[in-house]
Amino acid sequence: MKRLGSILGLTGGLVMIASSGVHSILGWKGLDAALRAALAPADLIEALSFGWSFGGVAMLAFGLIVVASFWRRMKGADAPLFATTVIGATYVLFGGGALVVSKFDPFFTVFLLPGVMVLIGCYAARTP
Repeated sequence: MKRLGSILGLTGGLVMIASSGVHSILGWKGLDAALRAALAPADLIEALSFGWSFGGVAMLAFGLIVVASFWRRMKGADAPLFATTVIGATYVLFGGGALVVSKFDPFFTVFLLPGVMVLIGCYAARTP
């Protein structure tokens, strides 16, 4: 059960890493185009680009922390899972909240699913 949990958590972390790139590159292109089409002021677009870029970098960092934790567990180390549990819960809470607020736009499963994978992985990795 521990190995399966680590594999599931590791996979969730890899999805987080992949989605950080998609968020940063493709997501910003779409948002930038929409803001320009709406004639948003250039300083607003610039400020939003910084926040958007930080979000992508944070997603990458979260994914790397998750992958490193579960990778160490797969190699037999007793790596702590507190940070990965917090990251998984954050993804689940954000993704679930965004689903509700957006009237269940399926896009937000990109946060919900890896968060669930990480949380289940954390639980299973602790189980003998």
